[in-house]
Amino acid sequence: MQEKILDKKRNGLAMLLLIILVYAAGIACFVCGVVQSEKNTTALSLAMSIVGGFWIGAGWIPLMGLKVLKPQEALVLTLFGKYVGTLKKEGFYYVNPFCTGVNPAARTRLGQSGDVDGGSGKTLVISGGAGTLNTESIGKKISMKIMTLNNSRQKINDCLGNPVEIGIAVTWRVVDTAKAVFQVDNYKEYLSLQCDSALRDIVRIYPYDVAPNVDTTGDGVADEGSLRGSSEIVASRIRNEIQKKVAEAGLEVLEARITYLAYAPEIAAVMLQRQQASAIIDARKMIVDGAVGMVEMALERLSEKNTVELDEERKAAMVSNLLVVLCGNHDAQPVVNSGSLY
Repeated sequence: MQEKILDKKRNGLAMLLLIILVYAAGIACFVCGVVQSEKNTTALSLAMSIVGGFWIGAGWIPLMGLKVLKPQEALVLTLFGKYVGTLKKEGFYYVNPFCTGVNPAARTRLGQSGDVDGGSGKTLVISGGAGTLNTESIGKKISMKIMTLNNSRQKINDCLGNPVEIGIAVTWRVVDTAKAVFQVDNYKEYLSLQCDSALRDIVRIYPYDVAPNVDTTGDGVADEGSLRGSSEIVASRIRNEIQKKVAEAGLEVLEARITYLAYAPEIAAVMLQRQQASAIIDARKMIVDGAVGMVEMALERLSEKNTVELDEERKAAMVSNLLVVLCGNHDAQPVVNSGSLY
């Protein structure tokens, strides 16, 4: 389905004035015909009355062809089921009054911004598992503005099998109105479902945190990619995956961002303890490495300046005491030896 833009239909104001003039002429014709028929019934007066009365009763039909579009709005038109074209620029248009606007997603809201609101004020709220669906009695215009879709958080297993909760915000817009209307049943719901599917496909490739022997790029080499540390790369891959799925629907995905990321509640406490234990081990390792270096430096300095000569047994005792002091959790309590060293 190829989009057809109707650019030469912005003559709504001229047609409105013409319709008003013709309608006024019809009223005048009807009045004149009735007055003439009261004086002298003739074929002319009867014809004027019939034509004027017909126009008064049916003169509103041409008004249905008047269409007003605001900036960043579009209207897909069909005539007796056949696609006629799309009004895509702001202006006052006049089209065939029997043309009807088509927008299967006009009554759908999936927790997103930028939907066209006809201002009717009639709203029906339906609660669903994937979010909230609001159905409104609004027009058939399609918004060409950039919109943001906030899908609900999903629980997905990462590549290590750990359940994580993740939510994304997708910035998108309609670029081909014909495809959006005719290629899919409801392009908003289609986009939402494809976002869920793409999110699951990408999240299953990555671990939550950096893990050994995990290949996230598909090149056969282990890397340090993770959901927490590579959020920009993950978001870019999610965006590209969604775009591939919704291109046939005439939609363009501008950006995808991770808005929420955490372990699932059932393992969050355990994973927190694991992270704490890992941090404690890393800190202890750093402390021990530093203490050993300080002991080596102390022994070397004492040996270079011949400050004191220690045998192997005394060196071992000195190393033990220094390591206890440097690696202890609490401040050491000094003990002064007032006797002989030996």
